[in-house]
Amino acid sequence: MTYSYDTDIAAVQHIPDVEKMLEEVCALTGMGFAAVARVTSERWIACQVLDRIEFGMKPGDELQIKTTICDEIRQSARSVYIDHVGAHAEWRTHHTPAMYGFESYISVPILLADGSFFGTLCAIDPTERHISLADSLPLIEAMAGRIAIELDRLRALA
Repeated sequence: MTYSYDTDIAAVQHIPDVEKMLEEVCALTGMGFAAVARVTSERWIACQVLDRIEFGMKPGDELQIKTTICDEIRQSARSVYIDHVGAHAEWRTHHTPAMYGFESYISVPILLADGSFFGTLCAIDPTERHISLADSLPLIEAMAGRIAIELDRLRALA
């Protein structure tokens, strides 16, 4: 039997204030695209999206997992932020920013109560940040925590 990700997409979309959280991520970071993504070893699926830069994603859309930094976050369970891809030795040659055309990026893991990795709360923008995204990281990590709590609650009700 094949797992249906429709349940995960619907669960994220039923989280109170998830759209407001994406708006807050964009406001905090100055970025134009934010998403909650379901990330597994095989798939990256957009569950909820705020797209002000015409990145072209909508809920249910999928990226090839190996083309994403979220795959690395899934493996490490650690947040990543990049203020300016072009100014960072490690990231300026990384395939993901080149493929998707972004200069700034932040992504935090969504970890469920049982320790499992659900996905990420992430944001991108084609321009670099002139303020450090490190300042926004604790607030975005708190939002990811709230998303995890709600997903756990919804799973317990199911």
